[in-house]
Amino acid sequence: MTFLDRVQNRAGPRRLRLYLASHPLTGRIKKAIFQPRGPEAGEVVLVQRRVFVLPTGAGLLFATMLVALLLGSINYLLSLGFALTFLLASIAWIGMFFTFRNLAHLVLKPGRVEPVFAGEIAEFGVLLRNRSRYDRFALALAADGELAPVWADPPAGRESALSIPVRLTTRGWHRMPRITLTTTFPLGLWRAWSYWQPDLRVLAFPTPGPAGEPLPRSHADDPGGPEHIGKGSEDFAGVRAYSPGDSPRHLAWKAMARQPDGDLLIKLLDGSSHSQIWLDLASAPPHLGLEGALSCLARWILECEQGELRYGLRLGQQIIEPAHGHAHALECLSALAVYGTPR
Repeated sequence: MTFLDRVQNRAGPRRLRLYLASHPLTGRIKKAIFQPRGPEAGEVVLVQRRVFVLPTGAGLLFATMLVALLLGSINYLLSLGFALTFLLASIAWIGMFFTFRNLAHLVLKPGRVEPVFAGEIAEFGVLLRNRSRYDRFALALAADGELAPVWADPPAGRESALSIPVRLTTRGWHRMPRITLTTTFPLGLWRAWSYWQPDLRVLAFPTPGPAGEPLPRSHADDPGGPEHIGKGSEDFAGVRAYSPGDSPRHLAWKAMARQPDGDLLIKLLDGSSHSQIWLDLASAPPHLGLEGALSCLARWILECEQGELRYGLRLGQQIIEPAHGHAHALECLSALAVYGTPR
């Protein structure tokens, strides 16, 4: 047999697995057995019909060993061999019950999740309530598409709070993926698992663009009348990132001293106490495209908050009046996150 033939023979089982995984009949069988339910609101109890049990790889090896012991005992008429075989089989059978009980009747409840920027990891909160009188051990919770599970040991009669990490790659609303709860406790011969998708979603803001694009010039209450920042006045109105052409006399030395990265900042001076900045989608550099423009606006919002500036936002027909503060920043970033996407 040539090397090429051996490679093709080794690739055969993998091709078969891929074919079975993509076959429509496989999906129908999974749907009939596991009964996917979609997002579920409120508390969910893992009743018996929601918990599945199958032997692990070690369990199959253990079963093969039992068959070998049984055949040897029958062939040689070994009474102690029969006793050892049935004793080990009884232990494995009891272990299946304890593995099932370690997961059954667990109460699941969705928690909270804070919005993040696209590309970051969202921490979906879940609560595990153990209403039984015995502790549970080595429960693994993993979201679909995530490799690293989260482990929990819910004590008897208490509630455990966990955070399921999920990386979000795009802006907009994201539903929490389906969670697989798994346990092989206590012997590792059996694997019990169940599926749960809580009715929980999170908003991902656009990823802030790189620093470098200067903030738009400030405007008075009438957005149509631009005026140069600091013209004829010495009233402090905030700080912004340095851009080429700014006067060194307007460097904000105190603000730069508080910055760990040492970026240059410029003082904003204006005679009107109502000076403000309007952030418009049309004011972003045109070569960035839609997603790049939204990222640029997200960067400007963070810079305005850092410089304690009043700013407003225009996104087509949507206008958010100028303000300042954490709630205003969340409103503006949320508007950027859902712009042009189905709600």
